[in-house]
Amino acid sequence: MSGGCAAAAAAEEEAEGEKRRLPLPDPESGGDSEDEGDSDSSGDGEDEEKENEAEIQRLEEQLSINAFDYNCHLDLIKLLRQEGELVKLRRARQKMSELFPLTEEIWLDWLKDEIKMASEISEREKVYELFERAVKDYICPEIWLEYAQYSIGGIGQEGGIEKVRSIFERALTAVGLHVTKGTALWEAYREFENAILETAQPAPGSVPSPEQQQMLCSQLERIHTLFRRQLGIPLLDMEASYAEYEEWSEEPIPETIIKNYKKALQQLEKCKPYEEALLGAETPKLAEYQAYIDFEMKAGDPARIQLIYERALAENCLVPDLWARYNQYLDRQLRVKELVLSAHDRAVRNCPWTVGLWIRYLLAMERHGVDHCIISEIFEKALNAGFIQATDYVEIWQAYLDYLRRRVDFTQDSSKELEELRSAFARAVEYLKQEVEERFSESGDPSCTIMQNWARVEARLCNNMQKARELWDNIMTKGNAKYANMWLEYYNLERAHGDTQHCRKALHRAVQCTSDYPEHVCEVLLTLERIEGTLEDWDAAVQKTENRLARVNEQRAKVAEKEAALAKQEEEKAEQRKQARAEKKASKKAKKNRIGDKRKADDDDEGEWGREEEEQPSKRHKGDGDGLLLEEDMELETGLFGRSGAEKPDRPANQKQKPSTSRKDIPKVLHDSSKDNVTVFVSNLSYNMAEPEVKLKELFESCGEVEQIRPVFSNKGTFRGYCYVEFKDEKSALQALGLDRKVVEGRPMFVSPCVDKNKNPDFKVFRYSTTLEKHKLFISGLPFSCTKEELEDVCKAHGNVKDIRLVTNRAGKPKGLAYVEYENEAQASQAVLKMDGLTIKEHVIKVAISNPPLRKLPDKPEAGRASQFAVPRQIYGARGKGRTQLSMMPRALQRQSNPVAKAENGMVQNSPATSSEPAEEPKKMSNADFAKMLLNK
Repeated sequence: MSGGCAAAAAAEEEAEGEKRRLPLPDPESGGDSEDEGDSDSSGDGEDEEKENEAEIQRLEEQLSINAFDYNCHLDLIKLLRQEGELVKLRRARQKMSELFPLTEEIWLDWLKDEIKMASEISEREKVYELFERAVKDYICPEIWLEYAQYSIGGIGQEGGIEKVRSIFERALTAVGLHVTKGTALWEAYREFENAILETAQPAPGSVPSPEQQQMLCSQLERIHTLFRRQLGIPLLDMEASYAEYEEWSEEPIPETIIKNYKKALQQLEKCKPYEEALLGAETPKLAEYQAYIDFEMKAGDPARIQLIYERALAENCLVPDLWARYNQYLDRQLRVKELVLSAHDRAVRNCPWTVGLWIRYLLAMERHGVDHCIISEIFEKALNAGFIQATDYVEIWQAYLDYLRRRVDFTQDSSKELEELRSAFARAVEYLKQEVEERFSESGDPSCTIMQNWARVEARLCNNMQKARELWDNIMTKGNAKYANMWLEYYNLERAHGDTQHCRKALHRAVQCTSDYPEHVCEVLLTLERIEGTLEDWDAAVQKTENRLARVNEQRAKVAEKEAALAKQEEEKAEQRKQARAEKKASKKAKKNRIGDKRKADDDDEGEWGREEEEQPSKRHKGDGDGLLLEEDMELETGLFGRSGAEKPDRPANQKQKPSTSRKDIPKVLHDSSKDNVTVFVSNLSYNMAEPEVKLKELFESCGEVEQIRPVFSNKGTFRGYCYVEFKDEKSALQALGLDRKVVEGRPMFVSPCVDKNKNPDFKVFRYSTTLEKHKLFISGLPFSCTKEELEDVCKAHGNVKDIRLVTNRAGKPKGLAYVEYENEAQASQAVLKMDGLTIKEHVIKVAISNPPLRKLPDKPEAGRASQFAVPRQIYGARGKGRTQLSMMPRALQRQSNPVAKAENGMVQNSPATSSEPAEEPKKMSNADFAKMLLNK
């Protein structure tokens, strides 16, 4: 059709739609004529209509930007249906059905609207086509029943009766085995056949002709057959169907039918527990459906297995694993082309973000001999599906390239298929470089596996080593030349399909470039020359490898020496700081003693005010609310099992003691490592917990008899948030580990085995996953006032939320971060699309799939520039430096405090840690001077 004809047809359809708008209910008028005096109601109606039109326009614009916004499609369809815009409504539904499988409710609404408007034969045919599309999305008994009943309306047309019977038979094949909903379809089929029987009856008093008698007998046999077929299937209310058959039939029911009926009853009793479990379970009922599937798999009836899978998918269409299991069953067991390809197509339409479903779809199409152009079209759809990882694009490209490789006849020097394969390899490399790297900031293929496969194809199948070498040169320029395994992979390819000269050349380059395992490539080079080389080749290889290994050993020695020097330097700095703290503490104590003597003389005048001031700590410590922690207050802990034996000196006799409620005067009990098996380490407790021994004893007595609870306190007498719980026996300690993450006073309590980390350095206690979790979200930018309940209200709109964890600092204060765990990755993916950029309490949040970095704390400072800012962890105690203790000094000024003197602007400043002379008072600087110094550092 030409452009002018198409435009004319569209205009005609638009005009027709204006004449045939869907009827709208008018509760105000009640069906009477318009009341001219009701001007206010008319005005309100016009305003609402304008608002709806504006909202329709907004939704259409939003869909033009993001066509995959599912909720936007639903809102637009609802408004258009309310306004009665049939033509626009048809277009909206059509667009949505092209992108997503429609639910049973959406299909039924669409079908009912079209049935109301279908009066002519051509329009009825369009409704039939719509029904055919509807029954392909999901297996829904209600849609099949509606389809069969609608077809009865066309019984007067030529072949109408046979068409109705055909639809009923297809419906029985699809959902006739449905235990709870199949009975309605069987009964509707029998009612239709009974109606045909009534019309075939001869007039009263007349004698039927032989043709009429034959038709009556044939119709009676159809109804008998329907009864007998139904009674052989386990369905609810089977007893009522059997009683109806007994009443209807003029002849006794045959023994074979009774036997099949009793067998079906027994089968029904086996199915009832699973049906009752589904009836009482809450959505999504995955566990109940899986149990039902396992039951049917043991029975081995393919039709029943297929039906229970379809029932499960109708309620869990966004669960990729369920689709994968269903498709695997169809691929391996049924192997019916139409059925298999339909299931794969529906799987990728429901879960387009799952690369595994697309790969299985491509394999299934190749397995069933689908045309190449269709497979290529499906592959292009997969590229536009919006995968959540860069590696997903590598996997789909590899699957498609494998398919193209299997199409090539490599016995021919050149062919159309071979050129297409090479073109696809080149496009894949470019696609990962341009499209994927731009989106994910990585290609997803750091080892260049696609280019490696391309090189293998060229070398092994096309005998084109020149092209293979070009590809490997490209691979090595992408940062892979430092890895020994990459060079050996190339060497093996040259060894199998190249020549010795190129093997030797590759290994010489490998010896020069490899930085991870140079000894390995040196050994391979020497082995090659030992087998195939001349004496000159051997001498050259020995000299090259010796020189290279000598340089490597020299570099390693320098690094080790530098690390040792740094470690020694840090130890000296730690010792100096420790000495400085001791001197500072001694001077403070001396000053307090002098002040105490003076106040003692004036004690009668000062009264309570004097005592309160004397008891006030000179500095804040952890737990006071501001999150600050003084180095002098840190305990010297040795990991999780206890602290060193160093005790703090007693308070001078002339200094007043704190009240008896203080913990400072409680003697510290060292942990006995021999009792590790009956002891658990409890951490992440609230610092403000009152009487932790009493609180924790009540909590842990449920696990067994508690021998002792040892909370850890700072020198100021404040609880440090962790303790040791010692039991009578080991069984109680193991049972106590079950209380891990139990919420105590608003914080998750961590319960760990008591392990000496000096003896077990590899022991890890970090409890949260540090790998990609597709079913879990990481949310940042939350307001600090956001509660767990408020966040759950926002998240549960996009799926079933299993757990929410608000991240807090050591003081229990929120950090604006949270982890939200959904039931499956499909719900999490939908939540990312809907929640990213959402505003909560004037804060715009960021939402992503949880993929936290590995928790690695280097034992030794790295060489280079980073090492000059590295801070030894042991200086700040066992727990390291708190987040709130980070220095606010600009980095440019931090550099000046390095141990090595550095000239800045003609002045040489010494580190306070290394200089014994008092530091000069720095020159006061204006804002302009400060900015100039930072910009010209």
